[in-house]
Amino acid sequence: MSKSRGWAPGVLLAQVLVVGALAVVPARAQAPSVIADVRAAIAAQDFARGDAVLSAYRTARGVTPEFLEALSWMGRGSLAAGRLDEAEAYARETYDLCLDALDRRPMDAEPRVPIAIGAAIEVQANVRARRGAVSDAVYFLTRELETYGRTSIATRIQKNINLLSLEGKTAPALDLSEFIGPAPTALADLKGKVAVLFFWAHWCPDCKAQSPSLAKLAAAYADQGLVVVAPTQRYGYVTRGQTAAPDEERRHIESVLGTYYGFLVGQSIPMSPQNHLRYGVSTTPTLVLVDRAGIVRLYHPGTLDDAELDARVRALLAAPGGTAD
Repeated sequence: MSKSRGWAPGVLLAQVLVVGALAVVPARAQAPSVIADVRAAIAAQDFARGDAVLSAYRTARGVTPEFLEALSWMGRGSLAAGRLDEAEAYARETYDLCLDALDRRPMDAEPRVPIAIGAAIEVQANVRARRGAVSDAVYFLTRELETYGRTSIATRIQKNINLLSLEGKTAPALDLSEFIGPAPTALADLKGKVAVLFFWAHWCPDCKAQSPSLAKLAAAYADQGLVVVAPTQRYGYVTRGQTAAPDEERRHIESVLGTYYGFLVGQSIPMSPQNHLRYGVSTTPTLVLVDRAGIVRLYHPGTLDDAELDARVRALLAAPGGTAD
């Protein structure tokens, strides 16, 4: 394994890394066999077989983007198995090989190198945090964000920073320069209320699956001071990935809103991409709970089941002084 930088997150971040990776970059039926074969070996906890697959592929094909993504999975799998030393070694090797590749091409020339280096950064962060060095992990991530803040992995890095450090802090302001519906209210002006921030995407099936539980919450607790704020953004396409101009995609978003998110119709929907970047929304949905004092009490990439979301919201609504530590 070659040398590289390192850092780390905690147990929750490790869980989000593995589960979130499956949600954002699912195993594809057409994925190159080296990736599928390595993931199958990890699922069987057969890391020796994963190494053998990688070694044979590298001998035959060299270091390709597919190889780098497959290698990054060995780091993720080792982390999930609690093999911290091995996870760190795989992540560092992936990171260094990605840097070599980036000497010859831009980050986003194709999708697999960004996946690989993003995973390598996450795993190194996780390892450090799991070892108790959370501050070092955040510092490492912050430096990586400075380096890659204008690339496709910026939101992924910000997500990991937020997982480690956002809870207990004032909720970052939303960019309200573009929106659907009436003029939006700034988060700072919602103090005294409990807010659920629901970051969603028009193409996202998990977002649609989360909608009914949010509708129930909004109906049950609005008179107790609960508000749901639902930022989204454009992605450059509409149904079945068809490229779309901004106005066409906006109309598509409005259609999806009416079909799947009826409880939000008539509310303001912030649309600036800066909100997804600021809140690290590389996973949709992302749910953020903000107490009556404007403090983030939960930052959660992915869905939450009805019972847990309801319990967390009720705790914030009932908390003395409007906060829950």
